[in-house]
Amino acid sequence: MLSASLSHPLIDSQRLFSIAVNRVQHLHMLAQRIFSEFESSLQSEEQRQLNKIFLPDFCNSDDIISPIDKHETQRSSVLKLLTVSYRLIECWEFPSRSLSGGSVLRNQISPKLTELKTGIHLLIRTSQVDGDALVEAELMSSYGGYYQTLGADGSLRGSYEMLACFKKDMHKVETYLTVAKCRLSPEDNCTL
Repeated sequence: MLSASLSHPLIDSQRLFSIAVNRVQHLHMLAQRIFSEFESSLQSEEQRQLNKIFLPDFCNSDDIISPIDKHETQRSSVLKLLTVSYRLIECWEFPSRSLSGGSVLRNQISPKLTELKTGIHLLIRTSQVDGDALVEAELMSSYGGYYQTLGADGSLRGSYEMLACFKKDMHKVETYLTVAKCRLSPEDNCTL
């Protein structure tokens, strides 16, 4: 696939972007569905308490330097958006195995994250400017330990936080990949 991408980089990059955007949209939809199912299983008092305690602006992945708003996202390079997306996906590979929710939904997430990570890595390699080994070196340092303990105790609060952060991160990746794809396909709708 990579050699084909190098022979026709624009066409294959557009195809890879389309596949990646479709996959992350599916993951984001799964995240929303699992989170909604979890919330609906709570008693109203439990849900009210969790909403008061948890701040969605405090996910472990917030330490990954990423665009802070839509204007910064639109100004970011394709390579930066891809690298941030890669890191966000990477930090969920291990903890996705312990997400709460129906086992059918949960079992779909880990393989899809791995596939998406591989696709984003291919996009990064085809998008890199010659001699840009820095991005490759950045990808080699793992961020995979972010969520290893969050929700591991099975507590209601831990599960709620983990699901909320997963949903938030999948939304970020969907946004970043969509904007990056738009840069290659001006005919696509590129508004946020």
